[in-house]
Amino acid sequence: MSEYDLTTFSKAFKGDIVTPSDPDYAAAIARWASNASRNAKIVAYVKDAEDVSLALKFVEANKLPLAIKGGGHSTSGASSSEGGLVIDLSRHVNGVKVDAENKLAYVGGGALWADFDQATIKHGLAGVGGTVNHTGVGGGSYGLVIDNLVKVTIVTADGSIRTASSTENADLFWAIRGGGCNFGVVTEFVYKLHPQRKTVYAGSIVFTPPALEKLIAATDNWLAKGPDEKEGMLQLLTRGPDRKPCIIVTLFYNGTEAEGRATYKAFFDIGPVADMTREIPFEMLNALHNRQAVHGVPTYMKGVRITKPRFEVVEKAFNTLIRLTEDRPDITMSCMFEYFVLSKICSVPNDATAFTRIPYPNTMNMFRWKENTEENLKFSRDTSKEITDILATGNIELAGAEIASYGNYDPEIAVEGADEGLLNDKAQVLFGDNYPRLQALKKKYDPGMLFSKWFVITPA
Repeated sequence: MSEYDLTTFSKAFKGDIVTPSDPDYAAAIARWASNASRNAKIVAYVKDAEDVSLALKFVEANKLPLAIKGGGHSTSGASSSEGGLVIDLSRHVNGVKVDAENKLAYVGGGALWADFDQATIKHGLAGVGGTVNHTGVGGGSYGLVIDNLVKVTIVTADGSIRTASSTENADLFWAIRGGGCNFGVVTEFVYKLHPQRKTVYAGSIVFTPPALEKLIAATDNWLAKGPDEKEGMLQLLTRGPDRKPCIIVTLFYNGTEAEGRATYKAFFDIGPVADMTREIPFEMLNALHNRQAVHGVPTYMKGVRITKPRFEVVEKAFNTLIRLTEDRPDITMSCMFEYFVLSKICSVPNDATAFTRIPYPNTMNMFRWKENTEENLKFSRDTSKEITDILATGNIELAGAEIASYGNYDPEIAVEGADEGLLNDKAQVLFGDNYPRLQALKKKYDPGMLFSKWFVITPA
């Protein structure tokens, strides 16, 4: 890359260019998980799709590594680029426009769920979103985020600015709904919106370890009755601020406090030691975990699915977590179980989008620590594997069948048979039967593999 090349690029580029000599460089490469930060050569804060197109052509001409940053919430480094160029959508391409009459939201690729929630609830509307509101919008009762996507503006590897929807570039639209950043840079999402009351019942209740068996029994009964679309729950095995073991249960009910407390009566009857649930403004819902998910801390995540909660399995995982963190006050860890209604998600056929539908809850281990050292990362990786292996043994209904974990929770998905040379493609594990079609589309839209972060698909 010559100085002339960068000078010429800068003159045509409408956004902001940041390089290591600039005073805001450290902020430009900072990420939610600080160990996912990389020393980019150039950070390009794009203003629009035309800027993205220019940046892609510049990357291709100068053979630079490339990363795309929306929310920057990945722990894998997928939104960072060592010695390369980062196309950053967060500074300028972050607006949210609401068409209340047609129940649509036009959302910039760098917007966060906080932006989205605040803009839509003003109209008594909401969309499907994440569980932490500073995650990027590019990731219930209305299915998955991708099931509520109507259209995108996307810049593909050759610099072309395209519209993709069910009627225009439909093959590309199929691919991006689950295929991540393998096919281009989305500068605008158009989402369906749905009526939403202004307040919801939500918050956390806390239990001590002796309550675990009753908690699992109540959870099993709650799942067996078939929770409706108004209900949802997260359960975290962790240590509290005092480092004492505890179980934190975050409840959600899309209704009044009285209705919510009645719905979760069996859980309150167990006797939580703390109750922080209340009726809150809807836009506060996805901010509930922000205090535990602050920016700039080294982080490791790993996920696994479970077929159902089993006391003996969960207890073993909890005891292992507590034992392994006994002498590590510098590391905080939680094992989170997601209990959401999956029937709507799984009513969509697996081949309708690139995303594979699996009718089992996610769990996720999250480690965060102070010193960004290889030793801490190795400890977190090894401990997490031990715990997820315990949880996976409880899936007796599957009798050894392979089910992929959620890719965003498991960037290091294990590849069975890799040691024997039978399989070496993590993307194939993640996408299953949809992988051959994705390979063909990768060859069509990105044969040179310009987009090579987050479960890169091999063209074929």
